[in-house]
Amino acid sequence: MQPVVRLENITKNYNRLRALDGVSLSFGAGMVGLLGPNGAGKTTLIKVLLGLVEITAGSGEVLGLKLGRQARAIRERVGYMAEDDCYLAGLTGVETVQFAARLSGLPSLEALRRSHEILDFAGIEQERYRPVETYSHGMRQKLRFAQAIVHDPPMLILDEPTSGLDPEQREAMLQRICVLANRAGKTVLLSTHILPDVQSICDTVIILARGQVRVVDRLEVLCRPASPAYHVHVVGSPGPLEARIRAEGLECRREEDGAITVMEADERTAQRLWGWAREMALSIRSLAPARNSLEQIFLDAIREDSHAHS
Repeated sequence: MQPVVRLENITKNYNRLRALDGVSLSFGAGMVGLLGPNGAGKTTLIKVLLGLVEITAGSGEVLGLKLGRQARAIRERVGYMAEDDCYLAGLTGVETVQFAARLSGLPSLEALRRSHEILDFAGIEQERYRPVETYSHGMRQKLRFAQAIVHDPPMLILDEPTSGLDPEQREAMLQRICVLANRAGKTVLLSTHILPDVQSICDTVIILARGQVRVVDRLEVLCRPASPAYHVHVVGSPGPLEARIRAEGLECRREEDGAITVMEADERTAQRLWGWAREMALSIRSLAPARNSLEQIFLDAIREDSHAHS
């Protein structure tokens, strides 16, 4: 399958500052999480993909279109939700989305029809008739999302789409993104600082640090432990079960949340854990194969920078 995005040795300099340093990566359809600390180069990478900045060196394609030479064609096929507000004061919500649709080439009547359809999907009800400057932060997030998808692009780049949202709004936004990827077949590049968002909906993860790609892989591969292990939660104190596990010659460790991770474990180990808990009159709340946390993967990926600047 042809990659949706393919970059080869992309370098971008701003005078003496190297924002991207030999970035090479590719990914196909699905949901892709873009992570990195502040100053890692995420914003510059997005601008490169959109053809908003000229690269210093390297080559690449987005949706089969060449970076640089076909920048306008790329922007026509990519929906971009910026992190910052982008609206014209005095316009209502529906007028704002209609304006974005018109800029994308839709005729006026079709742009209006499509705007109402997308605002329904984004969760903006009667507020669509209010001036956008009266919107709350959450409403403006929904509005930017609607502007990004109104022309039905095959690829979306969403920059911090859930930043500042309350838990209910955040969950609703993630569900809408999943609908677009899973049901409409769109490729979504999600740039965010919120690791749980990436862990909950993304298929692939890219981690940037100091303008370089430190990680690019499928999330299920990254979160798979180097050796099989089990993660067990018990009701009450985990101390007695932990002691029994060690007495049986198995290696384990206590996690911060009180869970016990049993190393070098297999299905037989799981059966033994249930048996020991039953013998000790302990109730197991959950028992599942252990997974590496995305937070630890992220910290390990950028650790080189932390050491270099400590």
